Amino acid sequence: MANIEFTAAEYLTINAARLLRDGDTVFVGVGLPNLACNLARRTHAPNLYLIYEAGVIGARPARLPLSIGDPTLVSGATAVCSMYDIFAFYLQRGNIDVGFLGGAQIDQFGNINATAIGEYSHPKVRLPGSGGSMEIAAWANRCYILAPHQKRRFPARVDFATSAGYLSARSQRLAAGVRGGGPQAVVTDLGVLEPDEMGELVLTALHPGKTVEQAQANTGWALKISASLRETPPPSPEELRILHEELDPQGIYLSAA
Repeated sequence: MANIEFTAAEYLTINAARLLRDGDTVFVGVGLPNLACNLARRTHAPNLYLIYEAGVIGARPARLPLSIGDPTLVSGATAVCSMYDIFAFYLQRGNIDVGFLGGAQIDQFGNINATAIGEYSHPKVRLPGSGGSMEIAAWANRCYILAPHQKRRFPARVDFATSAGYLSARSQRLAAGVRGGGPQAVVTDLGVLEPDEMGELVLTALHPGKTVEQAQANTGWALKISASLRETPPPSPEELRILHEELDPQGIYLSAA
């Protein structure tokens, strides 16, 4: 298995799924986070409780949802409420164990930019913006970030801080008064980055066949390497089968990442 080439989407989705714990309440986005959650529920975490931003609680979608407002999310759900209720009574009260995030840039301290590349007033690229991500980053008990490992996506400092990681240090996040635990891991197609005691992202795992040199070459700062650097287990045949046959047989997300 170690010599087989896996796609970036497979690495991202499968290793994100493995981070979830049975019984977690997860604030789910569409795309790869949705695949990761439903993969985890079909493997090691059957009791995941999925909450979608549009106001769906305890979702059990009958098919792959194409947006947070897809009607299939209501199928078998525990409850449907307003978006305000989701944020005020679930997220901000500390009832969300895990939030998944992504962005155009992720920096050395896990801050995320989804707003603008370049100067804010005259950007090179104007991005979609926060949506609910800044709230998830602030209040979810654990956050996991999914992103392709490319140098342009991992600068030392983001051009605009849309969602807070550890700012410039863990102490700064604590001083800001947000209760959430901050980013616990960044999963890429090369490996896994995790914050050290200061909040700086450190390479803690590599996927099979990937190298430290690849990770460093695709990171915009002098990437620290964990003394206990490990190799992630390769995707299993069953994980791949569920992804391609049950969750995304048309390759809507797996072929696009």
